[in-house]
Amino acid sequence: MSDLLAPLSFSCGQSMKNRFMLAPLTNCQSHEDGTLSEEEFRWLTMRAEGGFGLTMTCAAHVQEIGKGFPGQLGIWKDDHVAGLSRLASAIRSHDSLAIAQLHHAGMRSPAELIGTTPVCPSDNEKTGARALSLDETKQLVEDFIEAAVRAEKAGFDGVEIHGAHSYILCQFFAATINVREDEYGGDVNNRFRILFEIIDGVRARCNEHFMLGVRLSPERFGMQLSEVLHIAQRLMHEGRIDFLDMSLWDAFKEPIEEEFQGKSLMSHFAELERGNACLGVAGNIRTPEQAKEAMNAGVDWVMLGRAAMLNHDFPLLYQANDSFAPTEIPASRQHLAREGMSPKFIDYFSTNWPEFVGD
Repeated sequence: MSDLLAPLSFSCGQSMKNRFMLAPLTNCQSHEDGTLSEEEFRWLTMRAEGGFGLTMTCAAHVQEIGKGFPGQLGIWKDDHVAGLSRLASAIRSHDSLAIAQLHHAGMRSPAELIGTTPVCPSDNEKTGARALSLDETKQLVEDFIEAAVRAEKAGFDGVEIHGAHSYILCQFFAATINVREDEYGGDVNNRFRILFEIIDGVRARCNEHFMLGVRLSPERFGMQLSEVLHIAQRLMHEGRIDFLDMSLWDAFKEPIEEEFQGKSLMSHFAELERGNACLGVAGNIRTPEQAKEAMNAGVDWVMLGRAAMLNHDFPLLYQANDSFAPTEIPASRQHLAREGMSPKFIDYFSTNWPEFVGD
């Protein structure tokens, strides 16, 4: 049996049937009030049915002002629970773990979308975002925790805290963005303090079998690889999380920073001591061969995004033939529609990545 088809157990007691996770993909197809749409339901449940061992939602925002995209899924109020519960139940019915990703866009929340000035750890001239007060920062921690409690109430197996890609937690992590002088700014441990407070709160208020993961990105957006390696090691060594999801853009590339070059970015994280945590990667894993290559580098699982858009049943295709040929890009709109992508989702991708969508 291929490692990709082997079960994976997590320290919380949960396990998934294989090593394929669905990446949390922005798709702009839920309702504007954050409630689940039929299009979003179909997109996600098709991937669970297609064999993914873990199916993760798109980024679900934990505060109303944390919305980053039109049609974004919400998890910031109890009105969202009914749709989330239906979704979690359907995902789990296909023997796939259901995970909600918790998100806040911070300074990347468009003012015209949220109807007010976006927020940031510090005033940000480029985006026009204003600094969060200390009380607002404490409330942000509480709202991430409350969103996790809401996800558990809805029947999800766990949550992933989105700390990547220059959204609000990543903004706290970046010394070029966060110039606070209180306990949430300054050295690396203070800048990452907000993440550990959220983790501790989720652990305290959700049951012991509730899965908890964190997504980090080690480059761009003011991230320094040495700092992210330090925090990744701390997260896994202290036993605070069940899994660490490293979003690498390209799992096989070398680091940008010259002092870390000579081996792949992925390998820097694969070599860390994991304790009881599991480590996975996302980034340009498009084919069975690339999935195998990532596993051979020493990670515990792979996360598929665009590959899962092109083939909703990638894991089942792999199970039948571990050298199958995935659908290539550009993919037609008709093919993507058959794969469960709504017109809104297809238009979003066509606008931002025109090479992905053909006629």
